[in-house]
Amino acid sequence: MLYTYKMPTELFFGRGTAGKVGEKVLELGGKKALVVTDKGVLGAGLLGGIEESLKNSNVPYVIFDEVESDPSIETVAKGTEVLKESGCDIVIGIGGGSSMDAAKAVATMATNPGKIFDYIGIDKVKNKALPIIAIPTTSGTGSEATYWSVLTDKKTKFKTGVGGWALMPTLAIVDPLLTKTLPPKVTAFTGMDALTHAMESYVCKATQPVSEGLAIHAMKLIARSLRKAVANGDDIDAREDMIMGSLIAAMAFNVTRLGLAHALVSPLGANFNVPHGLGNAILLPHVMEFNIMAVPEKFIEIAKIFGENVDNLPQMEAAYKSVEAVKKLMKDIGITQGLEDFGVTEESLRPIAEEAYKSGNVTVNPRKSTVQDLIDITRKAMKGIK
Repeated sequence: MLYTYKMPTELFFGRGTAGKVGEKVLELGGKKALVVTDKGVLGAGLLGGIEESLKNSNVPYVIFDEVESDPSIETVAKGTEVLKESGCDIVIGIGGGSSMDAAKAVATMATNPGKIFDYIGIDKVKNKALPIIAIPTTSGTGSEATYWSVLTDKKTKFKTGVGGWALMPTLAIVDPLLTKTLPPKVTAFTGMDALTHAMESYVCKATQPVSEGLAIHAMKLIARSLRKAVANGDDIDAREDMIMGSLIAAMAFNVTRLGLAHALVSPLGANFNVPHGLGNAILLPHVMEFNIMAVPEKFIEIAKIFGENVDNLPQMEAAYKSVEAVKKLMKDIGITQGLEDFGVTEESLRPIAEEAYKSGNVTVNPRKSTVQDLIDITRKAMKGIK
């Protein structure tokens, strides 16, 4: 087997680490910081400690808080303009995946010509982005440890990624305390996103020993703590497990890509505003059922991770226990919706599947698929879990 594993981002993990951001800016040579975030993070008071740290370190800063869910290329252009006009030389992205993805894109456009969608795909960016500090406030996307920035053209409803090592955050500050105020629903949705990352990376054709180890440990952390974090947001041990699970799941898929759930969720999000984490959750059991026959031994391991008893069962029956386990988890954390709840119709299935089929995630999925397979999976996801 030939493989490489690369992780240029420095990780700074632990309770209270966000209060050190000012020191870290100075260590990276930053003189003025652009803080890229959204109004939800601002309203929740999560910038308080960040601002205090920057002030204590005498680091001037500008706040750009216009990032929306599924950040748009227009928002990136506006953020880049703010950065250039204010003379900032380092970017701090704080929030969920949207804020961190927008921060990566803004930092990239500060050093590269043209528009962000000139660089769709992987390794199209020529010049390294400005230094980026990524600070997650959710336990889902793992964007603080990936080289992807997922963006949307709102006019054409086209959602895609710009990726490459030039976009990687310089530093990820991962502080479990910043996730304590996440509402139960958001905790559930983002947690299922992290689980989908870990699972799709683990079973995909591009998997390798380092990513597998990371994915397995991420699934173990999520299996033991997602229910706890949803039930009691003040359970800081569960919060720590979840943000670590999200982080290392991202470290796994960053070098492997994902699978059919992620291929489908992008066009569903762009066309029907299906929240990313929730969309992955709705799709995941059906994608698992489709993939089991390709790698049943891996799905047996997943079933074991979730505490299912597979002793003395035939291989395929044991493998299907993994699907039962994920459905139980979804019910327990309150995820019972189907795609039809977001207006997805039978008529929309083919265009969604055709768009999804263009994704690089399709090629690494463990079972070879057709557009019709993607239609069938999406159709099964129309109804929620009963």
